[in-house]
Amino acid sequence: MNQSLLLITMLILLVSCKKADKDLSTSVQPRSTDTNTMEGLNFQDSLDFINARRGFIASIEDGLIKNKKGDVVRDLKDWDFLKSSAPNTANPSLWRQGQLNRIHGLFEVTQGIYQIRGFDLANMTVIATESGWILIDPLTSPDASRAGMALINQHLGKKPIKAIIYTHSHIDHFGGIRGVVSEADITSGKIPLIAPEGFFEHSISENIIAGNAMFRRAMYMYGILLKPSETGMIGSGLGQATTSGDYGIIRPNHTIRTTGEKMVIDGVELIFQNTPGAEAPSEMMFYIPKYKAFCQSEEINHTLHNLYTLRGAQVRNGLKWAKYIDNTIVQYGDKAEISFGSHHWPTWGNEEILKFWTGQRNTYKYIHDRTLYLANNGYNMTEIAEMISLPTSTASSFANRDYYGSVSHNSKAQYQLYYGWFDGNPANLNPLPSQAAAKKYIQYMGGADQVLEKAQQDYDNGSYRWVAEVLNHLVFAQPQSQAARNLLADTYTQMAYQTENGPWRNFYLTGAQELRYGVDKKLIASRSVAASTDILTNMPIDVFYDYLAVKLDSEKAKGKNYTFNLIFPDTKQKISLYLEDQILYNRLGVLAEHPNATITMNKTVFNEVITGRASGKKKALLGEIKISGSRSDYQDFQSLISQPFNPTFNIIEP
Repeated sequence: MNQSLLLITMLILLVSCKKADKDLSTSVQPRSTDTNTMEGLNFQDSLDFINARRGFIASIEDGLIKNKKGDVVRDLKDWDFLKSSAPNTANPSLWRQGQLNRIHGLFEVTQGIYQIRGFDLANMTVIATESGWILIDPLTSPDASRAGMALINQHLGKKPIKAIIYTHSHIDHFGGIRGVVSEADITSGKIPLIAPEGFFEHSISENIIAGNAMFRRAMYMYGILLKPSETGMIGSGLGQATTSGDYGIIRPNHTIRTTGEKMVIDGVELIFQNTPGAEAPSEMMFYIPKYKAFCQSEEINHTLHNLYTLRGAQVRNGLKWAKYIDNTIVQYGDKAEISFGSHHWPTWGNEEILKFWTGQRNTYKYIHDRTLYLANNGYNMTEIAEMISLPTSTASSFANRDYYGSVSHNSKAQYQLYYGWFDGNPANLNPLPSQAAAKKYIQYMGGADQVLEKAQQDYDNGSYRWVAEVLNHLVFAQPQSQAARNLLADTYTQMAYQTENGPWRNFYLTGAQELRYGVDKKLIASRSVAASTDILTNMPIDVFYDYLAVKLDSEKAKGKNYTFNLIFPDTKQKISLYLEDQILYNRLGVLAEHPNATITMNKTVFNEVITGRASGKKKALLGEIKISGSRSDYQDFQSLISQPFNPTFNIIEP
């Protein structure tokens, strides 16, 4: 079991957001932003800025978050360029969101609730108890959470952590756990570690099987290969960026299973609301009566969130999401005086909170309902995405804008949720693949020269969406044509400058960068992060072998049929593997009657091998891995597992 089999990226956020080695931005002269996209927005309204700065206590003086070795993992000054007014290379509305997200430090939400904001993509919150803290969401990396805790200790006094809460199963909310607590304190039960039902399983497995492609796309989505600048990355809308580091996870010792469940932690009562399957597969919000404060987790944000995320993931249900928020309004809409979340800044005052919650609920509900209305009237996914727009009263709130998710893509997500990818048109049942179709398009259009000439005319007229579609065909038909690549790159750049959506901007600019300069494999490798020890060693055995099945080279497996049993005495686990007709499947808890071989080892030995701390061959020689039956069959089976996936595959060309 070579460790390379699992050297995959964890979740989309397991990446460093260091500056690129050089500024690869272009000298493209920006055209004016489409002002129709900002109709109804009141840029004179300063309430968000007041709230984002309210209660500021302090931040890191030099702006540098470092690891234990002294290496910089986050420079908070990277986004100081956002202090200036919006340039003509950015949508003013997105620029405004970036200005809000870059505000960083320790903030008092109310006397007894404090937040670290801007140190990572997410927030870390502490709630005062009778003698210590309840800590919520310890960020992405231990370095970030450790820096946040140091600031809390410095300015609020050092107090013991009485409990830790994971609000949901995305890594920017749990990866920094080892920076604030020891595992012994959790496993012993000294400190309750509270999470929603299904948290551990989803946090481990959600993106493992699709991890490589998801990681490559995440590099586009989060602008990981771009330098933060007014012509480059200005944030993701949900926050600025994550920190890098030795990401971890500790298994929770207390699970919230039902809405209405209560806990009293060192004198502070929490009332939980379980919200699975909306923003995350496992998620919860909660109310704190003592402070009249509601933790909205990531279900309610100062942006439209994703019903479909561009990195790739299962689509989310807007109806379910809206119903959760509506339940929050029913339960706490007349009680809450403070609403704070896992991202962005808090909202104060019952009237403002109710307006904020209602707007978020209405946004997801409208997108869901309107999409289904139009679909049931015969419109397809792309047509609906062009037709749908939020009601003016909803769209005029900055909190419902397309900074992270988008109305267009979220409507497509709801179509896909109900109808899948096929629009019912027979022409789309079995279309040609991209490159083959592209060559025919260019032939029908009169050849590359004519296409390029007409595309330049449309570019000059500002028809960027059409130019992008046409030139994408030309680049796929003739990827060596630098003239086509450059004009398409210029087109993407203009689209980036105009969009209100942070991930869209990052996609456009990253695509433009790779069209001009090619895929920078060294840069991608420097941003890549293998799965952490915590993730690998805690991965369920059946998930490990589900992933192994994805890596099976089915061509090499032709005509081969194997059955193996694996036994782990120390954890009393067993699993059987079956290779039949080029397919590998497993049965957890079952042993096959006539295996080719049976492999016995402790799970601790298995963990050492898959994390690279030990050689499988050496462990076998030492007798710590025992193989009864055909050793050669097992070795041949291992040879059928492909090498690690290529994380630098092409996106903007064949």
